[in-house]
Amino acid sequence: MARCLIQEASTTMTVAPRLSLPVAVILGRKTVARSGWTVPSWHVVGVVAGDSLPSADARAVLVHDADGEQHFLWGGLKVDLYRDAAGSYWGNLTGQQPSLFVLCTEREDGMLEPLSVTADANDASSAQEGDDRVFAAPIPPEVYLHLERFVIEHHVPQEQRKRKRTDWTTGKPT
Repeated sequence: MARCLIQEASTTMTVAPRLSLPVAVILGRKTVARSGWTVPSWHVVGVVAGDSLPSADARAVLVHDADGEQHFLWGGLKVDLYRDAAGSYWGNLTGQQPSLFVLCTEREDGMLEPLSVTADANDASSAQEGDDRVFAAPIPPEVYLHLERFVIEHHVPQEQRKRKRTDWTTGKPT
């Protein structure tokens, strides 16, 4: 079972996560060669959770090198859950493929580095609009249980209301 750090909401203006779940990420890199040029192709091998996770010192640790593919371990990451994003977590859990999203940036040496891991599809979409690379990975069972419990406790479905349109010629609602 994953270790959890529960933090109560702060009375100041800073937003603190209600729940933090420690995780580690394994990124895979394979070199693709075509017509005289080569380029690295990256993917997430998986996100791991549990009691025996590597520390934050585990940065780009080579854990597998065979058949032209390398796997690198990144420790010290966490999935932070916020009450105001519970609706997005609910949408993720009830979707076709519930996923954690690994937000990565490319370093100067060409290595991809995970910056954060989130269950919020809105955060992942925002990161994709920038220069960050985003990969989806299956949710580990330890994280899934906590995420599901968090959604049950904090998600309050909102009744959808139809927007009233205004007739632009008269300025009155239609």
